[in-house]
Amino acid sequence: MTDPRLLYDPRTQFDTDRKDHDMLANTLIEARDLHKTYQLGKRAAVPALRGVDISIGQGEMVAIMGPSGSGKSTLMHILGLLHAPERNGGTKPELWFEGRDMTRLSESERTRIRAERMGFVFQSFNLVPTLTAKENVMLACGYAGVKGSRAEAASEHVLRLVGLADRADHRPSELSGGEQQRIATARALVNRPSLVLADEPTGNLDSKRAREVLDLMRWFNREHGQTLLLVTHDPEVGDACDRVVHMRDGLVADHGVVPATPPAVVPQTAIPTAA
Repeated sequence: MTDPRLLYDPRTQFDTDRKDHDMLANTLIEARDLHKTYQLGKRAAVPALRGVDISIGQGEMVAIMGPSGSGKSTLMHILGLLHAPERNGGTKPELWFEGRDMTRLSESERTRIRAERMGFVFQSFNLVPTLTAKENVMLACGYAGVKGSRAEAASEHVLRLVGLADRADHRPSELSGGEQQRIATARALVNRPSLVLADEPTGNLDSKRAREVLDLMRWFNREHGQTLLLVTHDPEVGDACDRVVHMRDGLVADHGVVPATPPAVVPQTAIPTAA
């Protein structure tokens, strides 16, 4: 029977093969030879990724930085299973998440993993304006198949963790930019995902609110052992992370300094519950 404190069943299996490889013991994401080209009109094609290799360890907080057009957002979308990598001629890309081969999944399986094992934070917040803060967070619960009193309790709990329990019944228009970003962060975290991906999470915030959001993300990373991948132009975001991956012209130019000691990973069951 599934532990009632969890919003997902960690024993869930997908129709993929596990990668039997010692190097993945502390690795959450392992990707090789990722390509993506966008077609603009009938003749123009823009190569966004030209063969990216990247590895993200469990419990890391990693920034992906680079100039506009370097491919960093495209890389995030592929690692977050929003887009699929392309074959480069006859070469098959590799994308492993939690030891499972993501290139063999159907679209429904990709959607399921995104809902249950990943969380997303976007620069524009993407909150539903007609819903309250709690209802916006509960949307993520519903996508993961959690509804009713369990979804409500989980949403109330994560809103307390981000310091917005007293704003649960307010709609986005009644919240500041920093509060909206914290609601978006709560929504990304409510299902206790192993990976949180954020695209310019401080892009619409002033320096004070940006620091609050970064401190909040670092707290979840350190206290709950969640892996964070942040796409950003902001060097302060990079400074807050364990390492910075620099991209240029659709390739990784610098993988950054990998921590000598893997970050400590707190078991998901150790996360406080909304009892």
